[in-house]
Amino acid sequence: MLDDTLLDDPAALQRADREHALLGLAGAGARVRTALRLAEAAGVSQLRPDGRPRTVLVAGHGAALTAASALAALAVTSCQVAQLPPQDVAHVARGHLGTPAFTAGLAWQLPGWVGPLDLLVLATADGGEQGLITLAEQAYARGCAIAVIAPAGSLLAEAALQVRGLPLPYVPAALPEADQPGEDAARGEVPAEADLPAEDVGALWAVLTPLLALTEKIGVTQLPQGSLEAVADHLDEAAVRCRPDAAAYTNPAKDLAAQLSGTVPLLWADGPIAAVAAERFAAMLAERAGRPALSGVLPQVLTAHRGMLVAKLGAVADPDDFFRDRVEDPDPLLLQVVLLRRTTADADEELTDPGYAVSRARRLATAHAIRTNELTSTLPDPLHALADLTARTDFAAVYLGLATPS
Repeated sequence: MLDDTLLDDPAALQRADREHALLGLAGAGARVRTALRLAEAAGVSQLRPDGRPRTVLVAGHGAALTAASALAALAVTSCQVAQLPPQDVAHVARGHLGTPAFTAGLAWQLPGWVGPLDLLVLATADGGEQGLITLAEQAYARGCAIAVIAPAGSLLAEAALQVRGLPLPYVPAALPEADQPGEDAARGEVPAEADLPAEDVGALWAVLTPLLALTEKIGVTQLPQGSLEAVADHLDEAAVRCRPDAAAYTNPAKDLAAQLSGTVPLLWADGPIAAVAAERFAAMLAERAGRPALSGVLPQVLTAHRGMLVAKLGAVADPDDFFRDRVEDPDPLLLQVVLLRRTTADADEELTDPGYAVSRARRLATAHAIRTNELTSTLPDPLHALADLTARTDFAAVYLGLATPS
């Protein structure tokens, strides 16, 4: 169960946050500004493209693939954007750069149709994945345009120069070192998967920023003027609203975390921008709160999740049974619908008609007595709306993990 008292104790939150995840989220705006400055220094502003590519493929894992989903939602209709996830993994020894052995052994395969008309972007927070280096060599042999988003000085950043690719910056988090492991680790008792550390909470914006700086220049995206620069301000504003010393009743992220306690969230997205936010929220709940969540896009998600709605997940003994043993009853694990939307407001600040799919989702949840929580962004710029939704849900996932005893 959620420890409500911890949510309103900034000092206790700081002690519990050994990996400085809250600080990492608060610094997202600063990382966006730094990434834009370094991308310009890397030569993005000097690019003179002959035309936009046929397809943009984004290869990586974790947040890099979420960035690919975001790019697909923001791209013009005449250009396709595709994720390129790893397809295999081989055992390798831990590299000298400290890349986890599992991720260092990941392998990617370039689709057979990829050629000179396409752009391959390789994105990673590590830069030591041999599989990405091999993929860059494959793309070079086929005449693809190549860009690499990786830490400066990493193996992949150096390989980008060998395949005539454009090296773009991955800005690491400026955080203090995580707290040292506890007594069990000191005695040599480490988890079986010790080579799978938690992903950097700010990796999404560290990848997405240089990716969008590049795609804006080559015409794959056409965001409003100054959109990229202004998204850093929106991330800063969200960090202020969701800061640890803001009381739970005024902090949207803490409030959402409290409502998600003891539930299995069904993340229903209305539209492509909300779908990216739902995908990210599910990943963050798994990564930072250790909670399962299922995401999907309206209206098809109503069919996909129908079975869970009618099965009444978490139903316990009859609550009207006077003689049942309430002491030994487990806490019920119930469904909760989180409806994510990007919409607009009219001149009177009233939200526009949500459409039949959203109305149907509300009625369906109500009919099955399932609590519904709606997260809506009314920002007109799609990138700013994405930042608004992901910032709130990122903080909520971290708060839920910190305030839930392990």
